[in-house]
Amino acid sequence: MTSPSTSAPTAPSVADVDPGLRERATTALRRLVGRDDVDFRDGQLEAINELVAGRRRVLVVQRTGWGKSAVYFVATALRRAEGAGPTVIVSPLLALMRDQIAAAERAGIKAVTLNSTNADEWGAVSGSLARGEVDVLLVSPERLNNPRFRDEQLPALAESCGLLVVDEAHCISDWGHDFRPDYRRIRDLLTTLPERTPVLATTATANARVVTDVVEQLGAGGRDVLTLRGPLARASLRLGVLPLAAPEQRLAWLIAHLDELPGSGIVYALTVAAAEDVAVALRDAGHQVAAYTGRTEPSERIRLEEALRDNEVKALVATSALGMGFDKPDLGFVLHLGAPSSPVAYYQQVGRAGRATERADVLLMPGPEDKDIWRYFASASMPRQDQADAVVRALSESPKALSTVALETIVDVRRTRLELLLKVLDVDGAVHRVPGGWTATGEPWTYDAERYGRVSEAREREQQLMVDYERTDRCRMAFLQETLDDDSAEPCGRCDRCVEPWFDPTIPEAAVNTARSRLQRPGVVLESRAQWPPGMDRLGVPLKGKIAPSVAMDEGRALARLSDLGWGQRLRELLRGEDREVPAEVLRACVEVLAGWGWQERPAAIVSVPSRRRPLLVGSLAAGLGQLGRLPYLGALDLVEGGPVGETGGNSAFRLANVWGRLAVGAELASSLSGIPGPVLLIDDVSDSRWTLTVCAGLLRDAGAPAVLPMTLAMEA
Repeated sequence: MTSPSTSAPTAPSVADVDPGLRERATTALRRLVGRDDVDFRDGQLEAINELVAGRRRVLVVQRTGWGKSAVYFVATALRRAEGAGPTVIVSPLLALMRDQIAAAERAGIKAVTLNSTNADEWGAVSGSLARGEVDVLLVSPERLNNPRFRDEQLPALAESCGLLVVDEAHCISDWGHDFRPDYRRIRDLLTTLPERTPVLATTATANARVVTDVVEQLGAGGRDVLTLRGPLARASLRLGVLPLAAPEQRLAWLIAHLDELPGSGIVYALTVAAAEDVAVALRDAGHQVAAYTGRTEPSERIRLEEALRDNEVKALVATSALGMGFDKPDLGFVLHLGAPSSPVAYYQQVGRAGRATERADVLLMPGPEDKDIWRYFASASMPRQDQADAVVRALSESPKALSTVALETIVDVRRTRLELLLKVLDVDGAVHRVPGGWTATGEPWTYDAERYGRVSEAREREQQLMVDYERTDRCRMAFLQETLDDDSAEPCGRCDRCVEPWFDPTIPEAAVNTARSRLQRPGVVLESRAQWPPGMDRLGVPLKGKIAPSVAMDEGRALARLSDLGWGQRLRELLRGEDREVPAEVLRACVEVLAGWGWQERPAAIVSVPSRRRPLLVGSLAAGLGQLGRLPYLGALDLVEGGPVGETGGNSAFRLANVWGRLAVGAELASSLSGIPGPVLLIDDVSDSRWTLTVCAGLLRDAGAPAVLPMTLAMEA
């Protein structure tokens, strides 16, 4: 199936391909694959012909495993044979780059990369480019705005490149499930290309709205864009949904049935905490698995990817950090503990499976906590107007460039959100990255509230579509195809709606008990802060450097993370409701945490953090622990001038500044602390930045407490 762009260029056919080009392309393909009996799949040769003979801009929307990389590597071989310059591939992930370099080498194509992990090789790579020794250069979209690369190397590359490839092109569109602001810079790059430079953009996950947006970006400079779109159904996948409300049931099903699934695969979780907890539980149950998340070190990621490719593990329990770029053609299954926020994102992840096998199993086990997690990530990814205005104002008023660290003491925006916001403002032309930080461009800029509102509404609709997918009584593959505007959708004949469920829904009681034991095991380490944030003097706080041992809190404990599969769900419900006394089962779990703490010296007394939102909950928890542990509850610290100010979720510097000077040890509490023989157990409801606990601990230490052991019901992260 093909569909033209808005300018309606003629759709190509195999009959239009020159026989000589067909022969050269086939030879290059067979060298790439390493077999003499392979031929092009439907649409591949047509795309190559449009790039090489037509020198066009082409968007290819094809299912995962169709062979998009074969198109650009064969086109590269043909263009280089014509004397053209190197192909430049903009690729989003290091894992994808590694696979692409390996594939290029098999075809006799010299491929190199410039990325954040090989800075020591940049000089040698630049030399090879200058000498014409490089066939393919892979760069990350972030590299396009590196001041040195942007100013010194990119202009020459744009002038000389023989083909520009934009991989995972749906990232260009903020309507898509995986929008990345750095991809918007590609539009600027396209306007600098010579007239006849061909451009290829590829994706497997773009509905009609995203395709329209991507085509508009690719058409920069007034060029027409040809869209080649194929059917997105994956004949090898057996889709299914197993709704189990309780987290221990979902984990128990995995414990009981993981080894029954074909080959090796991926178990996706929505949060880092869930992935790590599930991996531990499965290993404890005897399964060969490992966790793979955004916290996994780059070298460890490579090792784990290879272990999965070589079937040394049954599964990687992963977040979306293992997604685009990972290629294992015989991946046997993909399971989800919790649903992604849209069918498009789901299709992207399940498409990792069954690329070179007759059958691969795909099972979704949604949870009631999914919507809370979707809401959190959606709010974190959308720029807020007040924060955007504050950043532009701060840079406009500064006589010099400001680093991200310096900006954090001027605008109250958390680091990850600030970095995203700067990228958005950069793409919009309001700020500019330079050596040493960021500056304002002085160009007029207005927050596009209407656009962001439409994007937010679109994402809410996609979340509802994910719920509809879970509940549909129609073919699941056809449902996914329709959400991607694939009009070839028809019943697949394999999913649990077309035929009887292919999976065993039974869960042995022993597995449930094992899972429950793991998930209900309370206690998470609450690390102490070691250093004050830099630049606190700008906020009127006289603190810098390391936190002195004489005022520091000790390592603490939380009952659970709010993102945990077990206690996390119950704590979210408790903290979302009206203030009330601590439930008995929560108090008992906290006692278990205390019993397993392993402290060097037992607490001698309990003090609580003063809570304005949940005084009954925090006070009853502290009093209850005191009664059960036979420890005196000395009361709470005092609020000064109403207590801490500001909103939760801000950056570290502002969170500390908002707490500093807003809490105090009252006279009665100070008297009780005088001469206390052991550590103080400090109780609070939720820990986010840990600055409230850190400041309280310093005040208690100054008042005579020999040590402070913090304990909270929940951790935000």
